[in-house]
Amino acid sequence: QVQLVESGGGLVQAGGSLRLSCAASRFIFSRSEMGWYRQAPGKQRELVAGITSGGSTNYADSVKGRFTISRDNAKNTIYLQMNSLKSEDTAVYYCNADGGRTWGVYWGQGTQVTVSS
Repeated sequence: QVQLVESGGGLVQAGGSLRLSCAASRFIFSRSEMGWYRQAPGKQRELVAGITSGGSTNYADSVKGRFTISRDNAKNTIYLQMNSLKSEDTAVYYCNADGGRTWGVYWGQGTQVTVSS
């Protein structure tokens, strides 16, 4: 059974930092590109950052220079280090594993990030 378990969300003041974690089942982790998405109230879900199995990364323009995605293959875990947080970063953040048509696409349950101004 594929599982993505997120942790690390919470309430932080503007300018502060948070680190999100997503632990995945080994089977899907090794076969997927991993990423973080977010969805703010009334808005569509959007890609925040992605990382391939080889470690290549991509970021939304709105978070470049502030957020860093990384993966620990030994722990089957990805992280999202979020610095210089802004009120507009407030959203539910979702972990995503994209194994394509062969292995499927999976989502975590979401973790709330609230940035107070």
